[in-house]
Amino acid sequence: MIYPVFTPEEAAEYVQNGMTIGVSGFTIPGNPKVIPPAIAKKAVREHEAGREFKINLLSGASSNDYTDGELSRAHAINMRAPYQSSSELRKRINAHELHYDDRHLSEMAQEFRYGAWGKMDVAIIEAQSITDDGEIVLGTAVGNSPTWLKYADKVMIEINKQIPESIRGLHDIYLPLDPPNRREIPIYSAHDRAGEPVAHVDPKKVLCVVYSDMPLGKESKFTPVDDTTRRIGQNVCDFLVNEMKQGRMPKSFLPIQSGVGNIANAVLDALDQSTDIPPFEMYTEVVQDSVMKLLLSGRCKFASTCSMTFSHEAMMEFFDHIDKLHDKLLMRPSEISNNPEVIRRIGVISMNTAIECDIFGNINSSHIGGTRLMNGIGGSGDFTRNAYTSIFLCPSIKKDDTISTIVPMVTHVDHTVHSVDIIITDQGVADLRAKDPIQAAEEIIEHAAHPVYRPLLREYLKLSKGGHIVQNLDYALSFHRALLKDGDMRKADFSKFLADDK
Repeated sequence: MIYPVFTPEEAAEYVQNGMTIGVSGFTIPGNPKVIPPAIAKKAVREHEAGREFKINLLSGASSNDYTDGELSRAHAINMRAPYQSSSELRKRINAHELHYDDRHLSEMAQEFRYGAWGKMDVAIIEAQSITDDGEIVLGTAVGNSPTWLKYADKVMIEINKQIPESIRGLHDIYLPLDPPNRREIPIYSAHDRAGEPVAHVDPKKVLCVVYSDMPLGKESKFTPVDDTTRRIGQNVCDFLVNEMKQGRMPKSFLPIQSGVGNIANAVLDALDQSTDIPPFEMYTEVVQDSVMKLLLSGRCKFASTCSMTFSHEAMMEFFDHIDKLHDKLLMRPSEISNNPEVIRRIGVISMNTAIECDIFGNINSSHIGGTRLMNGIGGSGDFTRNAYTSIFLCPSIKKDDTISTIVPMVTHVDHTVHSVDIIITDQGVADLRAKDPIQAAEEIIEHAAHPVYRPLLREYLKLSKGGHIVQNLDYALSFHRALLKDGDMRKADFSKFLADDK
């Protein structure tokens, strides 16, 4: 079958107001790069003519500026899910200019198949190639593409000529059956292959093929490791080594999951330097530039992921070394890379970043001040709830000591203490296992909080009252009130509380 070849503008003409669009990719890689900007331009034209034009946009995780950025600037998004990391989109979400549903990434595809999201009008999928019978070699991420390809009414394929043929074989496309017919996912170690190297689509659904020649990697690299993130990374290594020495973790080690950002890179750098941690595997949702070094050196024996979230330079380096790396990496759909069943079965150590933690171990990983969305929960909940050991990482202070990440009460809860084992900051390691709430609070204050804030946190804990968990609802958010009023959490004042208590 010969598919029609469209320009991006011709493809965009098919998209109409109110349609639901599914895009490929997971974080920046693997996302379509030329059709979404053409849709944004159409939206601008429609708006200038006085006509409504907005779409519902579903993805695997965040996308890229070509998608979330361009469509946000064109005011062309009505609803967005399940995750985002675009400053343009974030601005409009927080201003209530569009609807945003923050979802666990492992659940999005199956929720769609169960019917919770209605029908999908168009799927836009970046790929390396498509055959006449609908066999697709995907790009540098998988995301929810297999589900979109199966259930969308129509499909547009962006063939990116930058993707080399050598990418074939790096994908493991497996779609679980839906209840009541679902069976176990046949993955028993990070390197097991469960599915096929290609995705499939009914050729009759392919509306068009659009060619692009756009860069594959991220636009920029993460912030380099600094003294704070380096101490966090070292504290993580020290904790893991001690766990092996104490027999709480096998000496052969376990697969790790690491989130996105400079703290995650610092942790991986510390693992690379450690002589006490043996070579390990990764079962994670993204691999960053730092993983490239680990794969090439052999410190990381294998990486199972959903996305090669590399900078452009690292992406080119990966394909330059493809002969050596081809058998060391697999990209899987989101619902497999983040699957709770597999995570728990193979004993993944999860490491994710927190915006703030309270003294009882609850984690806010998505909202500043409890109201302003940053990125979203992403896959952190998928891993945290099901990990062999769940770890949260953050610096103890921010903005020249004016913000403590350890607070009396978080302003938004993404992960409750029931799922949190360990909190690690530049100050040390707080182990919450086998501790009641008061013991956990003392552990966090003494080992994770910054010394500048420990007296205030001790005072709050001592003066608060209650039952199993002690809180004072009048003063639980005193740190945040001080930040709003004076720009400095150190000015939190318990004097009225003290006077009232007397």
